[in-house]
Amino acid sequence: MYITDLNGCLIEVTDLNKAIQSVAEYKEYRHKDKSFSEFDKRQRAYWTDMFEKLSAIKND
Repeated sequence: MYITDLNGCLIEVTDLNKAIQSVAEYKEYRHKDKSFSEFDKRQRAYWTDMFEKLSAIKND
């Protein structure tokens, strides 16, 4: 199956449960160095969007 990420790219998902697990971990990642806070904010938005899309597929 394919989903479209926040940037409009198609991402192939071959193992939905593993993808959800991985994305859940990624969305919690933060740098200790606060100079990365803007980058972390964008990354958090990306991974949260992916998590919501993958979870919606699983719950259908």
